Amino acid sequence: MSCRIQVNISKTCKHLFNQSLILSLASKYHLAGSPRKDILSGLTVALALVPEAIAFAFVAHVEPLVGLYAAFFVGFITSVFGGRSGMISGATGAMAVVMVGLVVAHGAEYLFATIVLTGLIQVCAGLLRFGKFIRLVPYPVMLGFVNGLAIVIFLAQLGQFKSNDKSKIDAVSSEETGHSALDVVFSGGWLQGTEMVIMLALTLLTMAIIVLLPKLPNVGKLIPAPLASIIIVSVLAISFGLDTKSVGDLASVSGGLPTFHIPTVPFNLETLFIIIPFAFTLAGIGLVESLLTLTLIDEITDTKGNPNLECFGQGLANLVCGFFKAMGGCAMIGQSMINMESGGRGRLSGLTASIALLAFILFLSGLIEMIPLAALTGIMMMVVIGTFAWPSLKLLLKVPKEDALVVILVTVVTVIQDLAIAVLVGVIVSCLVYAWKSSRQIEVSGDDLEGPNNQTYLLQGNLFFASTSKFKEILNPSRYDADRVLLDASGVNLWDHSALEALDSQTTKFKEVGKTLGLTNVQPESMKIIQKAKNVYEINIVD
Repeated sequence: MSCRIQVNISKTCKHLFNQSLILSLASKYHLAGSPRKDILSGLTVALALVPEAIAFAFVAHVEPLVGLYAAFFVGFITSVFGGRSGMISGATGAMAVVMVGLVVAHGAEYLFATIVLTGLIQVCAGLLRFGKFIRLVPYPVMLGFVNGLAIVIFLAQLGQFKSNDKSKIDAVSSEETGHSALDVVFSGGWLQGTEMVIMLALTLLTMAIIVLLPKLPNVGKLIPAPLASIIIVSVLAISFGLDTKSVGDLASVSGGLPTFHIPTVPFNLETLFIIIPFAFTLAGIGLVESLLTLTLIDEITDTKGNPNLECFGQGLANLVCGFFKAMGGCAMIGQSMINMESGGRGRLSGLTASIALLAFILFLSGLIEMIPLAALTGIMMMVVIGTFAWPSLKLLLKVPKEDALVVILVTVVTVIQDLAIAVLVGVIVSCLVYAWKSSRQIEVSGDDLEGPNNQTYLLQGNLFFASTSKFKEILNPSRYDADRVLLDASGVNLWDHSALEALDSQTTKFKEVGKTLGLTNVQPESMKIIQKAKNVYEINIVD
């Protein structure tokens, strides 16, 4: 009896231990916020992923299943190994527009080889801890990124109000060398008559359900409003036999399990030289979009993701994609926002979305193909409204004009070109603005007469390449009567080679007119720079 009791106690303790371990791991890795919310949110995201994955596959000039498999692999692997819970990844338009040139010129097999190399580059970026540099992106660039992507998502949804013509899509994509979200506005092909009215009505109905359902007591908490809107609008469209576009009108979702496949390309230097430029471009775009989305989700949830781990997760996902005939991808701001709005916070939401997507492909393609595109369009329109930083419109009139310029510039470039270029332009302009402002802060002030031929002045600011011109201007020997001028350097930072050159130059000019220029109270960090170059530059240090 005693033995049996001991065994039961042992089993109970083991059970409790395992439960505690599972809960601990779940909490540590943010496996689930609320399991019910994460699962339902994941299902909503999966439904919205289908048409986007197909559309991006068309843009990249590959088969629809290539985009769907990418959404599965990237979504699943980043949910497990990525650095941000609740963020959704999959095939994206930003990467698709880069792929099309490679696919048209060399074929899909070269794309798969490129995605393998892309993944390796991103994994290395994660291991080298390059993700931390995303923290250096200025806030105005973030605002421009968010607003630009919101506009891009909105413009992309306008494409659903046009008639389907895959031949036209292929023709456009085969000729594209760049990207402009505005193309959809001017390319024509809009729906006409009753078909347009039905599309608009169902889209507006979807948006209304998303707004009103959460306000209903009890009912609004049972199911995420976006998922409820898909179900309601689908039932209405099918029941009344409405003549409206569905997912099946884009392409068939049906397929089998993805199979392992080594890209059939020549393993030589010629192939490497072909794929390297595309691989680095795709890796850069993917990491920029992923890390900026991570930063945005951090702000929304008031939590902190791991950018280095996200680089590794994205790289591992793309590496696997290349060996399973998938086009690769990165984080998706639109789908991530759907997940956030539907209550998804844990990694379980991304896992659910990817597994559900694979289930759609294997078993439920017939049902998924019946979903009206209007329902998914309505959801994305609400994402646009929720994503766009509306307060930034007021801030543009109150913040410094340089910051306002960066916000507008990044927004515009994102819309007319692409995200990577927009962020690069925004960071460069922000750096130039900072350099200009810092350069104007260098000054020499006050004087303390130590004797008839000695004067000490306080040097303040940052002395670097941008401020050397002003420094040389204000420290002209002709402006000083004393034979010996000392600069108190306790309030100045010497940043670079240009600072040393400027000090050397002015020291020489003072010497040429029979005067002496010296530095005192030099900061330790500045002294290190001076000591390294003491045999190259003439700089007088006075203890």
